[in-house]
Amino acid sequence: MRIVLINPNSTASMTDQVRESARRNAFPGTEIVALNPADTPASIEGHADEALSVPALLQAIRTAEAGGGDAFVIACFDDPGLAAAREVARGPVIGICQAAVQVATTIAARFSIVTTLPRSVPIIEDLVHHYGAAAKCRSVRAIDMPVLALEAEPDLAEARLVAEIEAARDRDGAEAVVLGCAGMSELCERLSERTGMPVIDGVSAAVKLAEALIGGGYRTSKVGAYNYPTVKDRAACPMEDCA
Repeated sequence: MRIVLINPNSTASMTDQVRESARRNAFPGTEIVALNPADTPASIEGHADEALSVPALLQAIRTAEAGGGDAFVIACFDDPGLAAAREVARGPVIGICQAAVQVATTIAARFSIVTTLPRSVPIIEDLVHHYGAAAKCRSVRAIDMPVLALEAEPDLAEARLVAEIEAARDRDGAEAVVLGCAGMSELCERLSERTGMPVIDGVSAAVKLAEALIGGGYRTSKVGAYNYPTVKDRAACPMEDCA
């Protein structure tokens, strides 16, 4: 099986990290392909960045599916363009936030999420509500560092993550913690060891879910909401991307 991870930002080093995290957790027979567009924001931090990343994300999925991709993972915790991606793909499309939340609600009665910047907190809170898990989410915390600082200042990022995970456990009553950024994926095991908490990385969660869906023969429904986009009249809409 071939799982295609798409990092919707343009930072290649983050894509490399996501690829390695996925490969460490995938079954031996699973092929992991990781892509990132060149003409998108360097990091996804807010609604505008999300919107700017989606057209290239959709095109990457179309191309990857034509090349034999069996399932697709959107490797950004905001799950940008997830519904649109499911329209253009026949194979399953998984957002790492949705996958991580599903794992968290399966292994713990209550959980928290630790993300990068405070501005991401309301976006993630809305996603958790949308995924039906608001009653089980005790908190969404932020380490107050931009996404790119995770790579530039790894020791400081890890120290702040440890502090917020312990606060989620001790103050909020969380029984598991989700890492709210794909750029944190390589720290998952170490953070769990340091805090004694189940720590969930959305990249790994999405890959394992993708393997299960492929193995079960499940594909995206084309009855209703996720049907392929309607082909537009080229006279009215001459752009290539209208089709």
